[in-house]
Amino acid sequence: MGESKAWRYSKKPKHNQHHRHCCWLWPPADSAAMGKGQRRRASWSVVCGVVLFALGLISLFTGHVASNLEWYSQKLAKHRLWYNKVGGFGHGPIDIWKSKSSKFYYGCSERSPHYAPPVHEPLSNGYLLIAASGGLNQQRTGITDAVVVARILNATLVVPELDHHSFWKDDSDFANIFDVDWFISFLSKDIPVVKRVPDKYMRSLEKPPYTMRVPRKSEPQYYLNEVLPTLLRRHVVQLTKFDYRLANDLDEELQRLRCRANYHAFRFTKPLQNLGDKLVMKMRNMAKRYIAVHLRFEPDFLAFYGCYYGGGEKERHEFGEIRKRWTNLPEASLDGEQRKRGKCPLTPHEVGLMLRALGFSNDTYIFGAFGEIYGGEATLQPLRKLFPNFYTKEMLANQELQPFLPFSSRLAAIDYIVCDESDVFVTNNNGNMAKILAGRRRYMGHKRTIRPNARKLSALFMQREKMSWTTFCSKVKSAQRGFMGEPDEIQSRRADFHEYPSSCICKKPFKLSDLDNNRTQTATKATLKAKADSKYGRNEEDQGVNSTTQGITIDGVVMTDASSSATSSPSQEEKEDDDFLAD
Repeated sequence: MGESKAWRYSKKPKHNQHHRHCCWLWPPADSAAMGKGQRRRASWSVVCGVVLFALGLISLFTGHVASNLEWYSQKLAKHRLWYNKVGGFGHGPIDIWKSKSSKFYYGCSERSPHYAPPVHEPLSNGYLLIAASGGLNQQRTGITDAVVVARILNATLVVPELDHHSFWKDDSDFANIFDVDWFISFLSKDIPVVKRVPDKYMRSLEKPPYTMRVPRKSEPQYYLNEVLPTLLRRHVVQLTKFDYRLANDLDEELQRLRCRANYHAFRFTKPLQNLGDKLVMKMRNMAKRYIAVHLRFEPDFLAFYGCYYGGGEKERHEFGEIRKRWTNLPEASLDGEQRKRGKCPLTPHEVGLMLRALGFSNDTYIFGAFGEIYGGEATLQPLRKLFPNFYTKEMLANQELQPFLPFSSRLAAIDYIVCDESDVFVTNNNGNMAKILAGRRRYMGHKRTIRPNARKLSALFMQREKMSWTTFCSKVKSAQRGFMGEPDEIQSRRADFHEYPSSCICKKPFKLSDLDNNRTQTATKATLKAKADSKYGRNEEDQGVNSTTQGITIDGVVMTDASSSATSSPSQEEKEDDDFLAD
């Protein structure tokens, strides 16, 4: 068929273009605005009398109008500043459980009117085989990109093969984790997908399918120039180790196809989905809302990034030995410099301190999703002490989890479901599960997603014993602005599309009724809070924090008073190049 053109489309207006808003204002009362011939002479006493009479009527019958107009005009001015300002709420208070601005945004991945229909399988340019690589979520990003590549090439995508040979040694196939039939049917309006290459093509091949490894983050033109000619010649091509092999920045139609594939085409199999839903229900039965905390603190993960947490020669030796597995890693001093740069994950204890400082009380329910933790239960214990209502899938499921224990990808799928359904998702890392869930939660309504500003927080944790708890909380809140999952958070130019699917998030048109609803809800919440505080005598910002004469005690550590309370302006943390064996 020759070179594919299906992915090239005419530009359409973006959904997030600025909307024009209008409001009615009182008309000008200046008599000079009237024509000269219409001016009439009148005594000042008559004019003043008429004006006073009119004002009296307004005050008597519609006195609330003036105050409401003033309120609406003030709210409109504030809203316009907020609506277009990066960072969401400036320096105002942030609801730690839910983004107040989330209702102004929605996920949008619809096809444009000019979107070309997919080519039928017999007329396609050939069959595209994909060998995914890495853990479950890394493979998911690769498969998502493979859908887009198939569209670019006008190819028929064969249901991808999952990685059976890397670190996890998981024998699960695509059909063991995802609903294959749904995947094929949902994408039928974008690309043809088949479960296997037809036998007539496989028998005609003189040898196994031709394999290629595409450079990382290749542009669409690379696929047209390098892959398409081979595909046309051989009819079947396999792309190996297919993770992050497609450029981050694509045109809007291809980006939206990415979103349709990632957020709609993947459905977990019924056994996985049912167990995940059951765990979510158990968390909901214990508490109205809960936090999901995803931790990466495996020894090889920490060693790979050259992290050091103050464990002395024992820790340096252990991490040094682990680093020898990778022959291409540079020498690392393991002296804490990587932590200062924000390249290392927070410890579980530090994650707990961050959450308490942000305002989550110690009776908050937490679901923990993690693999091996360096230091074992001793490393987790401080987090459990800060949040006693701490649960994992092993604690909630027990016997029901037994059939899935030999399969790391299926266990990861269960964690994914419970984390996705949480009210707040918190991560201590920038790995694949953290990115893909952050992007999904933005697309599905901007549910609160907290990613630590590791560079600033690491410095704070090193100094936390030298400041009061109040000062520490203030500095943590300041450091976390821009890292709380608000819709308008700043994105660096290197931001991964799977984490920030900006082409698939649209703004809703602004309505005055939204302001009125906000006013009513704010007043109601303030009244209920005042009654509750009065009833229970609350006067502390956080529960479960023990005051001492020297300062505040958190988990046995006394936070002494200090005079410093300056806050720093928010900035975007350096993004990590997550080339590690990702989760």
